[in-house]
Amino acid sequence: MAIEKFTINISDALLADLSRRLDATRWPDELENVGWELGSNLSYMKSLAEYWRNGYEWRRQEATLNQLPQYRVALDGLHVHFVHVRSKHPKPLPLIITHGWPGSFVEMVKLIPHLTDPEAHGGSAEDAFDVIVPSLPGYGFSDRSTERGMSPFKIAALWARLMTELGYERFAAQGGDWGSTISTAIGLNHAPRMIGIHLNYIAGRFLFGGTLNQTPDDETSKSYLAELRAWTDREGGYSHLQGTKPQTLAYALNDSPIGLAAWILEKFRTWSDCNGELEGIFTRDELLTDVMIYWVTETLNSSARLYYESREQPLQLSPANRVEVPVAVAVFPKEIPMPPRALAERGYNILRWTVMPRGGHFAAMEQPSLLAQDIQEFFRPLR
Repeated sequence: MAIEKFTINISDALLADLSRRLDATRWPDELENVGWELGSNLSYMKSLAEYWRNGYEWRRQEATLNQLPQYRVALDGLHVHFVHVRSKHPKPLPLIITHGWPGSFVEMVKLIPHLTDPEAHGGSAEDAFDVIVPSLPGYGFSDRSTERGMSPFKIAALWARLMTELGYERFAAQGGDWGSTISTAIGLNHAPRMIGIHLNYIAGRFLFGGTLNQTPDDETSKSYLAELRAWTDREGGYSHLQGTKPQTLAYALNDSPIGLAAWILEKFRTWSDCNGELEGIFTRDELLTDVMIYWVTETLNSSARLYYESREQPLQLSPANRVEVPVAVAVFPKEIPMPPRALAERGYNILRWTVMPRGGHFAAMEQPSLLAQDIQEFFRPLR
């Protein structure tokens, strides 16, 4: 199976078209003094648009990303983009890290060196990893599936195939958001090859039959389900829309860069440990580079379809369908509601449960050193 080197090289014409569209933005109105309560704030988006048009340098970000060793490989007819950074240290542990939505492989840029070269970050060479970060099918520089069925289970099988092609018979997996779902699916369907799984998010519906319609019989689960239902009612509109009618949404967000940015960045603000100040934890360049990955590849639609596919083939965990390989969970304080450990253990063989001091849903970007340390400490005795 041919693995080809890959270099990002966006055309000048596409960048010129982006500038034209930013200049031609037709701005919506906004009620007075609403801040971000109704969604992405108008004054912030106008400020961001001005920077995007006149201050942001895609070519500089492109060159930085191209310093990473990137590749593409055909797996079952689908070309998958991935970063593969081999450690210089002896006997590194192979670790495949999966991003989520509205993230991309750029989420892991700050995390990778902590794992591949721990000595340079105050750690030990014995904790080194070879790190593989694929772009999900339909995201970024991976191909979009042209058929139905690109579910987390299908992606898990592709990842197992990818690790075989890279020469790793046994390996570890890590992820949050969709990365948690896919890592879980690897643990279920490819357990003999798994050294362990590290998660920084668990979707509660995994433990309630794939939906939030169950009525638990214990108070801990009842309390958590009530919290999760309240969060879903308040914040889950994006998921329901992307899981039911992603095509309708795509016409607007594939056509308007500001619309795309507003859709994505509201989630970065709401789900991160930024105290309401989006740029208190992320730089504008980091945020816009993530948005640009979606814009230049036109993958908002194909990325959103993963929500639809997951509804069609939901992941369901139970004592009879449990991840038995060793599992660690890092619980960041500003994360989307997470199940209590007692409930999570119904579906996972949890050996480590760490309550982190700070951070949110985008842990690899927000707190890369804390996340790396927890990954290293979990896998140390499993090597």
